[in-house]
Amino acid sequence: MMAPARAALLLLCLALAAAGCGLAAPGGDEQPRVTILGPWTDNQEKQFKAVLDTLGTPYTYQGTAASREVLLAAVQAGDPPDIAILPGVGDLVEYAAEQRLYPLGARGTAAKYGRPWQPEARGIEADLWVPLKTDLKSIVWYRKDSPPPAHPAPLASWCIGMGDDGASGWPGSDWIEDLILQTAGPVLYERWATGALKWTDGPVVNAWSLWAGLLAQDPDADGRSMRRDHRGRPGGHGLLFDGGCDLEHQGSFARSFYGERSGRAAFTDSARLLPSGPTLKGREVSADFAALFGGSAQARDLLTRLTSRPAQEEWGRRAGVFSPDSDVPARKGTVEKRISGRLTDQRVPLCLDASDVMPAAVRDAFYEAVLLTMAHPGAPVRDRLDDVQRVQNAQPAHTPRLTGVCSRPQ
Repeated sequence: MMAPARAALLLLCLALAAAGCGLAAPGGDEQPRVTILGPWTDNQEKQFKAVLDTLGTPYTYQGTAASREVLLAAVQAGDPPDIAILPGVGDLVEYAAEQRLYPLGARGTAAKYGRPWQPEARGIEADLWVPLKTDLKSIVWYRKDSPPPAHPAPLASWCIGMGDDGASGWPGSDWIEDLILQTAGPVLYERWATGALKWTDGPVVNAWSLWAGLLAQDPDADGRSMRRDHRGRPGGHGLLFDGGCDLEHQGSFARSFYGERSGRAAFTDSARLLPSGPTLKGREVSADFAALFGGSAQARDLLTRLTSRPAQEEWGRRAGVFSPDSDVPARKGTVEKRISGRLTDQRVPLCLDASDVMPAAVRDAFYEAVLLTMAHPGAPVRDRLDDVQRVQNAQPAHTPRLTGVCSRPQ
């Protein structure tokens, strides 16, 4: 027999349902919480949640540096978040091919963004992902009181750390990508990033050899790079201020590692400091892309408002991030204006981070080859690239390929 208290509670619930009243979500909200998975933790998470709090929709946010791996596990378990934010669009293409993504809808579409912020994939709907924030790469940070040389720098000058909470290898992949972009140009870079140019072709072999040659200059410094976290020690001021080095090939987000010393950091274009000392042919950039893994109206509306100009301006004010929306005004500050200027300069091609647009298996093989090269910089480069090419060759013929990952000069 049902206990009187439980019977009364059941009758109350039935009455509420009949009256059209939804039960409150945990925390007293009158509508279900939108679940969000993203790549930001610690202070970046607090800043992002502060923006979400201004939008008025109940939510639950999970931040992790291993967002790709956590999302894959959630999808495989049949319990994905409503919104997933990933550092790149390559994984989202695969989820789209499996028909796991929901359209953003007319108001949340990414159509207002041009290349490279709106990459498309053959055979995939264009309205399945949207960039939330951007970062400028192809730059080198230095301390204002220690300006960089006017020529390629030796390995001992560089702050390099390969450690990360998730899959390591990407700080080194940025070097390879930038070298290919600056030596081969944006057209060949785009062909390589999207799988049309082989890993064993000349432009890739040349760039990889340049990087391996740099690492081979100083085995001790190379070994330290394998053991160091790219963010520096916890609670510190990043590698640039605590690492005993002078130059950091890192994206615009690096200033978040420097803490209160960020005002003492300046940057320059990376091209002249790279091993080959080439002239600038393009700028590598990255973006964090959001997609709907749940079809609720609340999730779609929240993502739409998160991409709005007011929310993007608020995020920039709170966290110093840069928007892919050209209508969002450039942020204040000398460094911020210089970064914004490079992100909107239509005279120089912008190219998305290549590893971020590759299929997951190819990206992982790329990272592994980077780590093996760092461990054995004197080993034949071609052997590493043969291994990655075999992984690329093993991808199914129907694997969707991204297009338009580089902008065109205007």
